[in-house]
Amino acid sequence: MRKVLFLLLLVHQGWAQSTKHLSNANQSIDSLSIYNRQLNPGEMKQDLQVFLDIRKKANSGLYRYRTPKQIDSIYQWAFRQVRQPMSTVAFYKIILQLTDFEGSCHNYTEPDAALVGYFNRQRGFFPFALKYIDGNMIFNSKTPDIPVGSRIMSINGVADKDLMQSFYKYMTSDGFIRTQKQSGSVNRSYGLRYLYEYGINDSFVIRFTAPGTTQQQTVTVPAVSLEEQKANLMRRHSAPVDSLIDYNVQPKYSFKMVNPSTGLLSLRIFSMASDAADPAFPVYVAFLDSVFQALSHNNIPHLILDIRGNPGGSDPTFEQPMMYLTDTSFKENTLAYTIFDNGIPYEKYFWGVSTAERLDSAGKVAGKAFLKDYFPALHNGRNMQNPKYNPVYHPKSPGFKGKLYLLIDENVASAASHLASLVKAYARNVTIVGVETVGGYYVHNGHASMIYELPHSKIKTKFSIVYVEQDAPVKPDQPEGRGIIPDYTVWPSFSDFMQNRDTQMEYVLKLIEGK
Repeated sequence: MRKVLFLLLLVHQGWAQSTKHLSNANQSIDSLSIYNRQLNPGEMKQDLQVFLDIRKKANSGLYRYRTPKQIDSIYQWAFRQVRQPMSTVAFYKIILQLTDFEGSCHNYTEPDAALVGYFNRQRGFFPFALKYIDGNMIFNSKTPDIPVGSRIMSINGVADKDLMQSFYKYMTSDGFIRTQKQSGSVNRSYGLRYLYEYGINDSFVIRFTAPGTTQQQTVTVPAVSLEEQKANLMRRHSAPVDSLIDYNVQPKYSFKMVNPSTGLLSLRIFSMASDAADPAFPVYVAFLDSVFQALSHNNIPHLILDIRGNPGGSDPTFEQPMMYLTDTSFKENTLAYTIFDNGIPYEKYFWGVSTAERLDSAGKVAGKAFLKDYFPALHNGRNMQNPKYNPVYHPKSPGFKGKLYLLIDENVASAASHLASLVKAYARNVTIVGVETVGGYYVHNGHASMIYELPHSKIKTKFSIVYVEQDAPVKPDQPEGRGIIPDYTVWPSFSDFMQNRDTQMEYVLKLIEGK
């Protein structure tokens, strides 16, 4: 995520409790009725039209990667799909394809909260962890039923490749990037996404081949509750390695020496400070200064900057390390604008900035003031960013003069991928290792997000309203619509997975050793 829209509004938001508290039993009845409800064609057509109208009015990135003709074509397809009644979940999957088509990793869509709650309460969850390795679905749990490292061939009769492809629409990415879709279709799709896509099952028929064999075997296992699934995932085989880059487990930022000649600076998420006025910000800045002072004082020749798994955060946190890594001044962007004035387009359907709570009237007033300050006036279809929010960042001393290794992966997004873009553009003596990021190199839609609720399906759609051209010079190995391309593409290997070794870190250390 980037700057969250109405960042200051959380102070104004009342977070008032609903006066319509329901008992758990009544909640279950209510969400079950939502689950069983069929939307009629008229309702869906109105929702689709509202959805499209909002995108055209407020989404500055709608035509960044798709032409108007392509956008019109996919909406014509969507309208054809809703000629007969269908469930809310089926309609939700159409909306997912529309949002995915746009090409922004900041797009997010979810069903009505009552429907989500209904699914979460079902004993219908897949019990095991899976891992994306070498393009395959690899079994990642410790159980006598299936050996760790087995290749999953099918689940409930759906072949592995079809399963993976079916989940792509749930994971939006900038431009035409596919890396996060590939891994996420296995690593992150067997919770709610599986229930949305394939319904609620009492059991799962799993066809697999054990490691080192070609003979297919089949087991049938019972479904579990969400709580049981979460407990099983915590005990997955790869947890020791996965946790090394998990921002829910590790400190937000840390530094250590991995050997006498190599430092490791890990930045797990850029939410260590909401902005420069946050008391946590100077603490973070002082930490970075101490790191680079130590690197300089001890003449450390190698530095690994590990931002794998970093989903982003807020300005100006991600720019801070960059100032020690370059001889060049840089900016957050070369162009940033919205495409509407300072009101809220289609305010009737506007929900807020968090799916958990609807923004109240005081929050809306403060939000409009926020927008007026950041984007003062609409001219020729563009409401340009106030220049004061796009300062120039200058190199800091002591700058790191040694060899820099940037570690990235397919889950690096938003502010983190923006940092990776700056590193590739302007860092001294850098080698990038890992997997293409889900965030783009040249442009993105970010900074501020809006959430709308469709009138009949109650589906919530979130998108960022600011079109941003990053300070990213054209490079021959950086095609349009792609994430940061590493110098060495390195995915986790099967042998390292089995031994719980960090393939990408091991690769960097071998580069440093000259092997």
